[in-house]
Amino acid sequence: MTIADYIRQLQSYEEYAFSWNELTKNCNKTETSLKSELSRLVRKGEILNLRKGFYLIIPPRYSTLGQLPIQLYVEKLFKHLNREYYLGFYTAAQFHGASHQQVQWDYIMMSSPSVPNIQKNSLNIRFLTTSIWPNMNIVEKKADAGIFKISSPALTVLDLIRFQTKLGGLNRLFTVLEELCEEIEPQDLISLLTWYPFSSTLQRFGYLMDVFQADEDLIGLIMTHLKLLRFFPVLLSPKPGQKPGAVSNPWKVDINIDLESDL
Repeated sequence: MTIADYIRQLQSYEEYAFSWNELTKNCNKTETSLKSELSRLVRKGEILNLRKGFYLIIPPRYSTLGQLPIQLYVEKLFKHLNREYYLGFYTAAQFHGASHQQVQWDYIMMSSPSVPNIQKNSLNIRFLTTSIWPNMNIVEKKADAGIFKISSPALTVLDLIRFQTKLGGLNRLFTVLEELCEEIEPQDLISLLTWYPFSSTLQRFGYLMDVFQADEDLIGLIMTHLKLLRFFPVLLSPKPGQKPGAVSNPWKVDINIDLESDL
């Protein structure tokens, strides 16, 4: 079987990616011959070498973009890496309907250690890691190629707030956060509060929910949870060398930036 034959077989199953190991098992050719055929298909734009030992199939309908929607291959990629993942941040926000701001990158939260970001043609993937992997608030969705995992609305909001300095700052996130907070269901938040360990992020979240005039029941859940903890003043936007000053709100958040929304 040639690589082209194998690709046609995979596409008949709605699969859009394969590994080098899968290729050698299914194509009875020498390593040199396989590498030569791979190089030719890469030059033709029919496959993309995403990272060492892992390839994407680019069907004609995606050939002008030179990339695939990430939901068509992310599950297989992380099985190949043998790591936990979920689509998060701006990428998850778009799946949840908070698509006011278009971004050029796909964002993935993964278990440590991290791997280098990927920039190939018009395909851009940014990887971030967390020290505590959640067992809840990760949602499975269905794509043509099978399931893929994304953070729930509540976890997406908390991740955006927690990693704000790596994502362009809180004002860049503000509109997305405002839209996402409208999508949070009580059970989603209740589940998150059973395990979420970062009280400073919850304080910022609660303050922003007040700013957004969000559901009072949801705000009450956050405050009730925080009252069970020892929490201290924090900056709304963390700044190196800056410490929180006097606070005048129940969240103990020092408002050290001017918030702006473009909605």
